[in-house]
Amino acid sequence: MIKVASYCRVSTDSEDQANSFESQQRYFRAYIERHPDWELYEIYADEGTTGTSTKKRTQFNRMINDAYRRKFNMIITKEVSRFSRNLLDTIAYTRELKALGVGVIFMNDGFTSLDPDAELRLSIMGSIAQEESRKTSSRVKWGQSRQMERGVVFGTSMLGYDVHDGKLTINPEGAEIVRMIFQKYAVEKKGTSAIARELREAGIKTFTGSVMWNSTSIVRILRNEKYVGDLIQKKSITPDYLTHEKKRNTGQEERIIIRDHHKPIIERALWNSAQEELTRRNRNRSGSSGHSTRYVFSGKMVCAECGARFVSRRKTRKSGSSYMRWGCYTASRFGQKQTDARGNEIGCDVGKQIRDDLAVELLTKVFKSIPADFEWIIQNLTGIVVSAIASEADLLDNPDRLRKQIDQQQKKKEAAIDAFASGLITKEELRQAKVQYDAKIAMMKKKLCACQRAQIPTASQRQSEISRSIRSIVSCEEFSEPFYKAVLQTMVVHKDGTLEIKINHLPQTWVYCLIYHRANPE
Repeated sequence: MIKVASYCRVSTDSEDQANSFESQQRYFRAYIERHPDWELYEIYADEGTTGTSTKKRTQFNRMINDAYRRKFNMIITKEVSRFSRNLLDTIAYTRELKALGVGVIFMNDGFTSLDPDAELRLSIMGSIAQEESRKTSSRVKWGQSRQMERGVVFGTSMLGYDVHDGKLTINPEGAEIVRMIFQKYAVEKKGTSAIARELREAGIKTFTGSVMWNSTSIVRILRNEKYVGDLIQKKSITPDYLTHEKKRNTGQEERIIIRDHHKPIIERALWNSAQEELTRRNRNRSGSSGHSTRYVFSGKMVCAECGARFVSRRKTRKSGSSYMRWGCYTASRFGQKQTDARGNEIGCDVGKQIRDDLAVELLTKVFKSIPADFEWIIQNLTGIVVSAIASEADLLDNPDRLRKQIDQQQKKKEAAIDAFASGLITKEELRQAKVQYDAKIAMMKKKLCACQRAQIPTASQRQSEISRSIRSIVSCEEFSEPFYKAVLQTMVVHKDGTLEIKINHLPQTWVYCLIYHRANPE
């Protein structure tokens, strides 16, 4: 008895194609039943997938893998184009199957892969199928470009807009969140990280329904031209019709830009203000000084006389030790205020320099003087941190979760073996994958043993450790650069040595007066 498998594929999910898909399966069953010495092993069917690449055709790849395991002796398929429209794939797979003693019958084309002239006929039929795919791809791309030029939107819904039938309509609830983000950034001058934190604390959901806002998602919203009513399409393209892999359009094809395409959520003046602010902050981050966000006071220590930022310089004592100090960028570059040959005023009279450790000490005093409920802050921060690492804690504290993770790694290892058997990866790639999965399995088994012996801290123990760490930071017992960066808004330095310190989200200003010695202490 000859065990026979069949393969069929439809390239779209439309209803008509779905009917054709069912028809193909019924036809194959009836065809095999008409041969008394044939036995149907399985019908492998990919629905809604492309024929130019086998990477995403899971059933096709499973069929090839089963062929390597000698589960059947023959494959029947409708025609070469149904098997694959990629000429190289067609020849490569039929060669592999032939070496395994498995023939492929192309019913409509009237030949099998075991025929003496099969490879020649495959080359001809495969070339025709591949060329047809290329023409189809060109026609589709041309049609899409013409539709884009007419204003048809190719994309999905997003925060503030719903996309239906190629048109953008405002979603009131999402639009309100978008307006809030632009207001906070362009008008209130808040940073993207601060905005993300406020949205998280308020429980406001993203478009996907999560509350896990981050600075990257805020920047994407601020840069999205759709919110001002413009439309830019072809930001990404598919350069290869065989692989169908999307790539960023960096000039390979002309983008299609339509100004005032739809009703805006953000007025153009506010939009322009946000773009200018994005450019300014980006320039500050990549400026020549290289100190914009490197240290606690980078970009936040400001000269009261000229408005320039203070920059850091490291000095070395006679003893060989070193320390950092901050000085006005304008004063350090041009010296005291003077007039150049063209009559322009340059330089700055604030020649005072502030040691970094002294500035940190002042900031610590400010924070300690804030009348706040630190116990509530510590408890709230602990809850946030514990929630953020909950998945990791569950993995460490839950043996069942560890066993599940080990099982997943075993399945990935088996999938890599199947991929090698299907010719999707090389022997070296398989070896590297096995080494990686074996290492992960060994590590997880070790954690499981430790967990079973109660050597891994419990969730309550971990929460207690987190709470102690947060307490030491909030109470200023431990210096935390990220924490100090987050709380400091500005430190303004005056000519007479007066310092004004402002903390984010607080209305007060703390004022200190520095007494300078003639020489720096050694």
